Amino acid sequence: MEEKIALAACSGMSPNGLVARVAVHDLAIDDHEILSICMGSTSANVEGFTRVLDKYPILAINGCEGNCVGKILKEKGVDIVGELNVGDILAETEYKANDAARLDDEGEICVKIVKDIIEDKINELSE
Repeated sequence: MEEKIALAACSGMSPNGLVARVAVHDLAIDDHEILSICMGSTSANVEGFTRVLDKYPILAINGCEGNCVGKILKEKGVDIVGELNVGDILAETEYKANDAARLDDEGEICVKIVKDIIEDKINELSE
């Protein structure tokens, strides 16, 4: 990847929200070109966090059909380069997240699946 990208993960209390947060966190730790945006700070207009919104392209990672991440960013006037939905991603597999607070073995598999899709989307965007 030539330029940094920011990932904005769902912060909702659903199993898919947890998968979104863990996948984004793992990717941000593994690649210094990937930043993770705190949606709570973004929603609260915390100074410092809002500068990131204008500096880097942002990919929204929604947990469910509510698509809150994308909606919040758009309501803030933030242009996003794309959106992914964990629920839609996992619906195409035999796996599902089971808990909103802790990952079990199946939840960890879900994280891996979602990370792979996010990486594919980042690669697609950087072409």
